[in-house]
Amino acid sequence: MSSGSQCWSDRPRHPDNDRRLLRVILAVPVVMLTVVSAFFLWLAVNTRPDGDWDEAAYGGIELGSALAVVSAGAVGALWLAPSVRRVMRWPWAVPAVVLGVTAVARWVSSGA
Repeated sequence: MSSGSQCWSDRPRHPDNDRRLLRVILAVPVVMLTVVSAFFLWLAVNTRPDGDWDEAAYGGIELGSALAVVSAGAVGALWLAPSVRRVMRWPWAVPAVVLGVTAVARWVSSGA
């Protein structure tokens, strides 16, 4: 190899390149779990019981709320790992936390 040409592996790697790739990889489960949480919360919010006797609707509200909390909690648990927090800052976890808190509020207010 001549002194004028360098092999691509001789160049120092920038650490931000690795972080960008890792952020993209970690964004997939975070975004998917947040969307799943939003879907189950949407189901819980849009389920309306026909009356006090409508146990199926109350059960659907509880199930939708519980699944929204679980999927939002999975995002929170993933984000709590120190290696993930170094790559993905808190704004990535905020939508899931808001959805989880809203799901808990819906669950409590369902009156079941």
